[in-house]
Amino acid sequence: MKSQAKQTIFKVQPYIPGRPIEDVKRELGLKDVVKLASNENPYPSSPKVIKAISVAAKSINRYPDGGCYALRQELAKQLKVKPEQLIFGNGSDEVIVMAVRAFVSPGDEVVLAKPSFLVYEIASCIEGATLKAIPLLPDFKYDLKAMKAAVTDKTKIIFLGNPDNPSGQYLTKDELTWFLDGLRKDILIFIDEAYYEYVNAKDYPDTLQLLKTYPNIFVARTFSKMYGLAGLRVGYGIGASELVDIIGRVREPFNINSIAQEAALACLKDKAYYKSIALKINQQRKYLYSNLSAMGLEFVKSYTNFVLIKVAQGGKAVSQALLKKGVIVRDMSVWGKTEYFRLSIGAFDLHIFRHIERVAFKNCSPDLSRL
Repeated sequence: MKSQAKQTIFKVQPYIPGRPIEDVKRELGLKDVVKLASNENPYPSSPKVIKAISVAAKSINRYPDGGCYALRQELAKQLKVKPEQLIFGNGSDEVIVMAVRAFVSPGDEVVLAKPSFLVYEIASCIEGATLKAIPLLPDFKYDLKAMKAAVTDKTKIIFLGNPDNPSGQYLTKDELTWFLDGLRKDILIFIDEAYYEYVNAKDYPDTLQLLKTYPNIFVARTFSKMYGLAGLRVGYGIGASELVDIIGRVREPFNINSIAQEAALACLKDKAYYKSIALKINQQRKYLYSNLSAMGLEFVKSYTNFVLIKVAQGGKAVSQALLKKGVIVRDMSVWGKTEYFRLSIGAFDLHIFRHIERVAFKNCSPDLSRL
């Protein structure tokens, strides 16, 4: 059957998510496991969200609203865009896949950073794209000059994570507008803002304002990160109405279930709760930096809810050792950054830092087998 399958899929390395807590408990016989691998919101959902889920659960015998009417109207109101400028996906991952499916044909080119969010590469390869993967600069920022130089007459999409995963870095307004100026207007500029709620930098761009000048921009956001709906999967895209109409033609019907729609709507109506979480994450980030610095560990300062940490033993060895202690982190080897692991910012306590210090301190023995 392999010869009958779409051959482009064999060029794809399947996405491997962070391991579930219950999976680790079963395998290692642990009672207490902390997951700090998937950039999830560690705090519980708003009580308003839980109530909305409970009410929506009573009607799951019916198909959901395929157009997400109530969620669309409220989100459009808050973002100050037209309802027809929005498209919803099963997480922002599906929004990425829809955009690639709508615009990329075999032989077209896609420009992206390396490393960056793996779904950009996976979705593009499946559609037969040629990837122009531009390495990050030494400070983990995008090499915008090289990315711009990589554009040819075959370029269909350019992916920009802002902030990016796994680097945690962001593009400023000036950097982004410099990059956009001079590019062909028929290239889709896909700006992934999954973590934008965590950025408090004054020079972070307002991409929804830039849409008025650059109609080929398409912005993706999600309810999975700050809003804590990772288990329900709600993402959305914002763009010019014509662009959204094109992408919407490849959308699966009823792709956002009724419970997810009501939960996302409740999130939008409880902004104060989630602003308090943003403050907590910011405090935890500072706490993390302080402890990592005290250990003598090198890390990349982040504008998201995760941090890259450099370790002499290598990210794989350290992540495996931490796993045995019940701490799930993300080895960066699959991104090509073998010296790093990624740590999601959670509700840290001292025992987690003790585990990290024992297995990841740069001057300790590389032999982790005794831990």
